[in-house]
Amino acid sequence: MSDPRDARLSRDAFLGGMLHLYQPLDGYRAGVDAVLLAASVKARQGQSVLELGCGVGAAILCLGARVPGLSLTGVEREPAYAALAIRNGAETLEVVEADIADMPRHLRQRQFDHVIANPPYYDRASSVAAGAPLREGALGEGVPLADWVQIASKRLVPKGFAYFIHRAERMPDILRALPHEMGDVEVLPVAPRKGRLAELIILRARKNGRGMFKLHPPLIMHRAAAHATDAKDYSDAADAVLRAGAALDF
Repeated sequence: MSDPRDARLSRDAFLGGMLHLYQPLDGYRAGVDAVLLAASVKARQGQSVLELGCGVGAAILCLGARVPGLSLTGVEREPAYAALAIRNGAETLEVVEADIADMPRHLRQRQFDHVIANPPYYDRASSVAAGAPLREGALGEGVPLADWVQIASKRLVPKGFAYFIHRAERMPDILRALPHEMGDVEVLPVAPRKGRLAELIILRARKNGRGMFKLHPPLIMHRAAAHATDAKDYSDAADAVLRAGAALDF
């Protein structure tokens, strides 16, 4: 007998089938961005990872599938998504249902080797809200982007890393929000095709890092110069990350 909880859900494959996740058919659905964020994390067995706004757990569980033996914690304010993250993570993911701006004391007293985040992309002062409440909660910026950056920084151990994936035009906002103790800043632009402007950036920074800023060559997502067919045409580098669970080398 089918589980009645599954009536409004899909079970989707990630990393070429290494991982399967339940997601709502309506509302925000995790995809490529979450996988790219997970691939950017330089974690090793035994380390701890916190995801701010984990949704159904796509990014942090993709990371856990690539790097076994991590201690994984996700914070999610929407009860429906938090419940799915618990279900998807089984016993591998600790899920805390809370707003990142008002996390419980026991979490604010902890620090992590890595903190990852895919903050909402759109400032609603200059854009139109999505119709579905859960989708709007994931896309519309409620907590200011600067707060996401500062909260992530506070939850890091010394020499820990913070990672953000966001729209390329918001990179200056993230850089301005980084506390003075965050250094070793590296940015990987993500462009849809060769010769096109980057649409996304992945930014990595290290607490107490002192290295110079690095802007890497872009990750090109698709082979062809233009969209010609409905078939997937991912570049070799993108395909290795999305389907084989490879790490992003930057």
